[in-house]
Formats: sequence, structure tokens, C-alpha cells
Amino acid sequence: MDARRAMRSGEWDEGSLESLINTREGWIDPKIYTDETLYELELERIFSKSWLLLCHESHIKNPGDYLTTYMGNDSVVVARQKDGSIRAFLNQCSHRGMRLVRADQGQAWGFTCPYHGWAYDVSGRLVNIPHEGLYPVDVDKSQLSPLHARVATYKGLVFGTWDDAAPELHEYLGDARFYMDHMLDRSEAGTEAIGGIEKWIIKCNWKFAAEQFASDMYHVPFSHTSGILSGLPSDLDLSDVSIPREGYQFSSLAGGHGCGSYIAPGSANVIAGIMGPMVAEYYTQGRAAEAAAARLGQERASAINQHTTIFPNCSFLTGVNTVRAWHPKGPNEMEVWAFTVVDADAPEEVKEEFRRQSIRTFSAGGVFEQDDGENWVEIQRVLQGYKARQQRFLTKMGMGEINEDHPLYPGRISGVYSEEAARGFYGHWLRLMTDNSQS
Repeated sequence: MDARRAMRSGEWDEGSLESLINTREGWIDPKIYTDETLYELELERIFSKSWLLLCHESHIKNPGDYLTTYMGNDSVVVARQKDGSIRAFLNQCSHRGMRLVRADQGQAWGFTCPYHGWAYDVSGRLVNIPHEGLYPVDVDKSQLSPLHARVATYKGLVFGTWDDAAPELHEYLGDARFYMDHMLDRSEAGTEAIGGIEKWIIKCNWKFAAEQFASDMYHVPFSHTSGILSGLPSDLDLSDVSIPREGYQFSSLAGGHGCGSYIAPGSANVIAGIMGPMVAEYYTQGRAAEAAAARLGQERASAINQHTTIFPNCSFLTGVNTVRAWHPKGPNEMEVWAFTVVDADAPEEVKEEFRRQSIRTFSAGGVFEQDDGENWVEIQRVLQGYKARQQRFLTKMGMGEINEDHPLYPGRISGVYSEEAARGFYGHWLRLMTDNSQS
């Protein structure tokens, strides 16, 4: 069954799914961004089996601290336990399915369903049923707790998965850990989240955002030049910030993760144009920069214009230090949850500058966020057209220029302007979508 017949029938088998992506020839069928049945299959085969970003550990510092977020489109409660561990469970009362916790975050030692009063402790364990004696004796509270997710952390970031068979988080991240450390391991003190979590809706498919953060430095000189120019210090102009051509792109050997970074000397001026001189100076001069170079090596510590996606929907920008989850809300809409991280031992004035500049640049109203959102929304609008949905998208850039034995960088390495990580992202998407072994 080809993709066109599958879309009409609402059924996708292995053959019709494989007709949507061709990483060897470098093209994508845009139906992957618009089809409702494909979206439901993504929830089943990708979001229920992958490790998904939940929050930063500092969002729930103390025992009893909790927040609500999403895994796919399922609401979950993430809570710090008395012993310091973290639990995550489905935000659904096991009696009649009512949303158990309606606050975004807070501190509590238990949760009571507002519908019928069933009560749960902070770990999600059912502890009380009103009028329990009216139930048969075989109603066992220990078997009626909400579904729990596996939880693991990596250098401050908290992830969860519903899949008991998924590899451990450390293995799942694989060679992407090397690149995550460019932001998360610059200081012995680690990182902390500042400024709360921003949330907004974009009328586009989640994969546009995740793919761009994995693979696309190509758009920067065209989509973002005006934003960089507006943020430059008065003693610099655009001639001082010619967009570098030197850099790399990483695609994970397995897992669909990807990132890229400029490494040319002018990249410090790029970050100055995005985040201002104080942040650029913090990253490139003084004790913090020296400490990062000692931990990571000078070249890795200089990766301050790095875009990264951890498959499927966790992305961040090193240097801007914005971290986000692209929560799917159907094939044509996503909800963005974004927060900023900083070195925990950074000076308070530097932390405040990160907070201010991240709001100015990559937030719901940020100058660069608007550029990206407009691109994604316009593509989604174009794909409302019947003929537009028949036109394949190209992912050929950088084909045949891949190095899997780079002396410094692990994974598949190509030039900074490449689409190798996009091919890796969609290749892994296809592998999961055609794996119905646990469906």
C-alpha cells in the first residue's frame, strides 16, 4: 500500500510507512506533518517508547515539590520524594479518570481527586478511598495507583519513559552525551533552571521544530540576520558578525539525536549579537571560561552557538541556554515549554542577564523565536493544499561528506551546513514507526 492509498484508507502498514522517508536518496513525504492517523501512531510507537524531557531537577528542589507536564499528550505529575528521588505518574485518578492535579506546580504531600475524593500520596500511591467499605473486599488499593513512568536524570535534566523495555537513559542518549555536556557540564557546580517555564502554542507539527534544532544551521544567515543585528553592541556592526562557514554537524549513530555548531573565531561575536556582550564575555573570558576549557577542552568549551535535539522532542541551544520540549497536540499544533539553564555558580548578574536575554531572543515573544515560528506555521499552512502535500521535501545537503571516525567528535560528522542529522532524525522516526513488536 503506498502513502496516498494509506492516507485515504486511514491504515498504515510497514510498506506504506517506508514510502514516506528515503534517507538514501534524501527526501521526505510531507504527509508526515499532516496526517491524523500517522500522528496517533506516533503517540503509540514514539512517545510511549522514548525517553522524554520532563523538567530540570531544580524545578522540584525540595521534598514535596511537584509540577505537571506532558509525555506525548498525556498529562503527568513529576514530584520530589522524601528520600530525594523523583517519581512521575499519569495525572489521572484511577477511579473515573479525572485530572488529579490541576495546578502547574507547587508543594504537597498528597493529592486528592476533586471528583470523588480518592487520595494519593506524593509518590502517586492510592492511600484512601472514601466509603471504602461499600466496595467488594477484592478491591485492592495497591493495584489502583495511576500508571507510573520510569524516571532518570542526566546532569540536571529529568527524563521519563513509559516503556519498561527501553534502554537505560545513559545508553539511550549514547554519543549525544558528548554534545549535551557543552551546556550541562561547563562547571563542577552543574546547572540550575531560572525564570520559570514559558508555555505557548504554535500551529505547526512538532517535527519541524525538533528537526531544525537537530540539523538546521542553514537557516541562520537568512532567517535571523535582522535579529542578530538588532542585538549587537554599539561598537560592532554586521560586518563584524559575518556568519561563519566553519563548524560541524553531528548525527548520532543510533537514536535520531543531532546537533551542530560554529567553531570559527567569529562565533563569539555571533553569540554577542544574540545574547549581548555580558553573556559572550562570560562564555569566552575569565574564570568560568577557563574552568569550562579545563573540563571540556578549549574547542568544546567554545561551542557556544550549538543547536541540539535529543530524539524525539527535547531541544536546546548552547550559549542561549534555552531548553525546550515540543509537546505534540495533533498533527497541526504543538505546545512549546521552554526554560533557561545557567551554571549554578555563575554570578547573579550573569544569571539575570541570561534570563533577560533569553526572554528577548527565544521566548514566546522573542525576536528569534518569531522568525522560527513564522517559518514553521507558514509551511503548515501551505500543506493544507492538496498539491502541496504531494511535493517531496529535500534532505540531500551534505550527502557523501560524512566522517564516522573524527578525531574529536563522536557520531556521524558532516559540515555545519548539512542535513545529515535531519536524515538521521527521520530515519530513526521511521524505524520506530515501523516497529510494531510491542504495539
